[in-house]
Amino acid sequence: MAKSAEVKLAVFGRAGVGKSALVVRFLTKRFIWEYDPTLESTYRHQATIDDEVLSVDILDTAGQEDAIQREGHVRWGEGFVLVYDITDRGSFEDVLPLKNLLDEIKKPKNVTLILVGNKADLDHSRQVSTEEGEKLATDLACAFYECSACTGEGNITEVFYELCREVRRRKMVQGKTRRRSSTTHVKQAINKMLTKISS
Repeated sequence: MAKSAEVKLAVFGRAGVGKSALVVRFLTKRFIWEYDPTLESTYRHQATIDDEVLSVDILDTAGQEDAIQREGHVRWGEGFVLVYDITDRGSFEDVLPLKNLLDEIKKPKNVTLILVGNKADLDHSRQVSTEEGEKLATDLACAFYECSACTGEGNITEVFYELCREVRRRKMVQGKTRRRSSTTHVKQAINKMLTKISS
């Protein structure tokens, strides 16, 4: 049996935005009220996406890592879910600096990410409009979802599946470029050898 392709996703956002709740909702279709906000967990999940079996590793960060831990998480991840809480403007304002950090650590590669506004069930306490989320996602050139880990509204499964698809697409494109460049190197080496022989 062929080994399933692997995808590594990391979930970032400040403590309390509902990162663990989103991950657990995706994995179990349940909502759990109590979390230790200082815990960091990694989950492995098998998913069939577009007829391809993927082994998805999800790193649920604690949201209060030091710079060195965070850098390690960014280097590990291939795709990123950036989460903010629609009832907490500060968590929304954390997103852009976080994206800049991802770019800094991952350069020259483009970062594959999805923006998620969580706690959509708390619309009465909303501090960040859907339009602001959409505009930020446009600025970051990524997909945007508003959802609720609590009620399950919004397509939480689609958030993770879409990110997996994007990571797979990028890997395929990079694989093709890499193959092409190594062929080019071989051709150049042969040409150099032939030039030396004929001179």
